[in-house]
Amino acid sequence: MNKKALVMFVPGIVLLAFSLLAITPFVLMILTSFTDKAVIDFVFDFRKFQISNYIRIFRNLNLGRNLLNSMVVTICACALNAVVSSMAAFGFAKKSFPGKERFFMLYLATMMIPGQVTLIPVFIMIRTMGLMNTYPALFLPIINAFGVFLIRQFMFNLPNELLESAKIDGASEPVLFTRIVLPLVQPVLISLTIFTFISVWNDFLWPLVIASKPEMHTLTLAVSVLRNSYQSNYGLVMAGSTLAFMPPFILYLILQKQFVEGIALSGIKG
Repeated sequence: MNKKALVMFVPGIVLLAFSLLAITPFVLMILTSFTDKAVIDFVFDFRKFQISNYIRIFRNLNLGRNLLNSMVVTICACALNAVVSSMAAFGFAKKSFPGKERFFMLYLATMMIPGQVTLIPVFIMIRTMGLMNTYPALFLPIINAFGVFLIRQFMFNLPNELLESAKIDGASEPVLFTRIVLPLVQPVLISLTIFTFISVWNDFLWPLVIASKPEMHTLTLAVSVLRNSYQSNYGLVMAGSTLAFMPPFILYLILQKQFVEGIALSGIKG
């Protein structure tokens, strides 16, 4: 083996080793979900694999309702965040008004405030509005400055001449935004949707605080309760964890090309 081939071969082996190391926990989780193990190890008898854990989750533990809650909350959060963030980003990127840059910097500074700091004030606001144990209470707090910043950076690449020509042709602001701007920023909207989906789907602290009724628990919260109630049956716990893991994983596999494109183009300022 010559030196050039060796230089290409060694990094490939190292990357393969790290890749196998990264996927090992997920493979172990999925395999364990088909067993009734009281301990976690790498010993499996494939002849004893069964789907009883998944049947029990949906039939006896009502995780189907929790899965539905997570889907409803996540879809609403993705849609709301995309709409609000894109409208705000359009204003900051393509409109002129007094103090625009300072106001945007002030808005951007809110990203430095940890969510734990605003947890109690937001909880009081939700309780005052009478939204406790409702879907809006679970997805409304998702709107933040990150989405606005991400889309604003992408919108800088849109040529002003295109927007001006559309106005000359008689396009109103709603038509300009919905028929010209939104189709052009689709890649970054997909990126924001993936970020939002993963964030909301995996969120544990906010549903724990705002949803006191078991029927309003999200899947992540329900799996944590499952872990506390069935400490000896890791197969059942891993079945719930697998259900919580698969939707964002499948979403990323489907939209990974648009996700990478949106992130790459957002970092290019025109």
